[in-house]
Amino acid sequence: MMDGGNYSGMRPINLILLGPPGAGKGTQARILEEKFGLVQLSTGDLLRAAVAAGTEAGKAAKAVMEAGELVSDEIVLAILKDRMADDDVAKGVILDGFPRTQAQAQALDALMRESGQKIDSAVSLSVDDEAMVERVSGRFTCGNCGEGYHDSFKQTAKKGVCDKCGGTDMKRRADDNAETVRQRLDAYHAQTAPLISYYESRGCLSRINAMAAIDAVERDLEAIVERVSA
Repeated sequence: MMDGGNYSGMRPINLILLGPPGAGKGTQARILEEKFGLVQLSTGDLLRAAVAAGTEAGKAAKAVMEAGELVSDEIVLAILKDRMADDDVAKGVILDGFPRTQAQAQALDALMRESGQKIDSAVSLSVDDEAMVERVSGRFTCGNCGEGYHDSFKQTAKKGVCDKCGGTDMKRRADDNAETVRQRLDAYHAQTAPLISYYESRGCLSRINAMAAIDAVERDLEAIVERVSA
């Protein structure tokens, strides 16, 4: 099995995690980061970092956001291109939240080709909607380090204290309630179905049962990384 220590020298491995809120994308991305040296890139984090850094694309994004408008695909792709040129992503990336449409997926493929790379696998984290409602409505995170927990499935060893950093500032999202979760799931399925078809047609779609235990999902993702890097 590979790990971050003997992964050097291999070509970058680029993954996309497709899954609704609560499917475990953040948890699994952190595991892949630690194990294989991949870097998770989420659209929101990229935009905020580019704006803070004052890059050309960041300035363009800031102007659009201050006008109350949606940032265009072109700006997001420019910010992603800048980020993927940084040294810390040399081993590859895990994309979370982008692409969201087939047009974005096609533009991402073109961006990857420019640097001689590709999307190695788009991983669809399959879920049971009603079980997801329970899963999402019970989750909370450490406000200090971002580690995720759950009332039923992943409690802290000591109540109110983060196992990872010892922080005590636990947070819950205001919109993590049953009605809102169902609406988000409906929107996700409608939005992502074309992407699943797109990557399936390109022969790089992988499916994982995201309702399985965290360590089982972890093993499945490890197997995908090892397969596409062979």
